[in-house]
Amino acid sequence: MTAKVYISLKSGILDPQGQAVHHALESLGFGQVREVRTGKFIELHYNGVSKEEAARQTQQACDKLLANP
Repeated sequence: MTAKVYISLKSGILDPQGQAVHHALESLGFGQVREVRTGKFIELHYNGVSKEEAARQTQQACDKLLANP
């Protein structure tokens, strides 16, 4: 079982890395890009658990470690 977690900043929160990427894209001629927001993608691979248990454990991992509300 594999769980895929996408982590991004809340809208309205400054994203300096996204701004740096946006600036670099503009410098390379990609002026049509309006905004860049960066984030993380994490895959959690589980052994021998049901889909429901993997979802529960993934939610706990997000609540305790992966997300900062």
